[in-house]
Amino acid sequence: MTDEPHHEPVLTAEVLHYLAPDRGGLFVDCTVGLGGHARAILEAGASRLIGCDRDAEALAVAAARLAPWGDRVELVHADYRDLDAVLDARGVATIEGALVDLGVSSLQLEAPGRGFSFQRDEPLDMRMYRGAGATLAERLREVEAGELADVIFQYGEERFSRRIARAIVEAGRRAPIATTGELAAIVRRAVPHRGRPRIDPATRTFQALRIWVNGELDRLDRFLGTTARRLQSGGRFAAITFHSLEDRIVKHTFRALAHDEPAVVRILTKKPVVPGETEVAANPRARSAKLRAVERI
Repeated sequence: MTDEPHHEPVLTAEVLHYLAPDRGGLFVDCTVGLGGHARAILEAGASRLIGCDRDAEALAVAAARLAPWGDRVELVHADYRDLDAVLDARGVATIEGALVDLGVSSLQLEAPGRGFSFQRDEPLDMRMYRGAGATLAERLREVEAGELADVIFQYGEERFSRRIARAIVEAGRRAPIATTGELAAIVRRAVPHRGRPRIDPATRTFQALRIWVNGELDRLDRFLGTTARRLQSGGRFAAITFHSLEDRIVKHTFRALAHDEPAVVRILTKKPVVPGETEVAANPRARSAKLRAVERI
């Protein structure tokens, strides 16, 4: 038995296919999370690995999981968008490969007290790094309905965003919204019922609020460009996304890099790679994952 959190990294075989870590060299897992992909990359032959994450709790789990590789692994408490500074501080000019997995880890979803999921009633936090920034509960006490509606529509692609935002703000005026259960109940009441919904009516709103609290899409395109330019000639970069907003940014940024004059990369995945039925059956969270990859020219 083990008390290590359960973790199923998505599209692992596909990541290894496109990154080709058997070539050796230095690879970067820009969102190392619980270390699942990083372990596979090391097992496949990477010489060294730098793993970044802004979640200190996830890094502690990754450190235990990757301990057998000793000083071949360095874990850094940093946001993936600060990768340039992380590499500069270590005198690293180029890398052989990089992976960014933009999903929320099992630890964040399942650990009590994080407030990412409405499956349990717990404090509304939702910060990936709890050492900085306002919690979701604090932000909801200050936001106006118009701004909140824009957040829910833009980041959740929720067509009832204005109704939901008004309901949240009005409920918050009566009494501060403190828990995930309270928030989910408000959202469900605000969404019109038309038969049995395919997903919980609160799902898109919770996604949108998580993205908002953590600024998940901020500077994503810039990060993709600077990381691609860090690759050695022939180096590979793979990005895994879990919703259309992220995938759109990755798709257009990679395409722009491939059509620059001169081109920076060539695209390895003409269409996004998605999990097969077997993986989705074993790990339902993988169902919305998409992988895109490029190679440095």
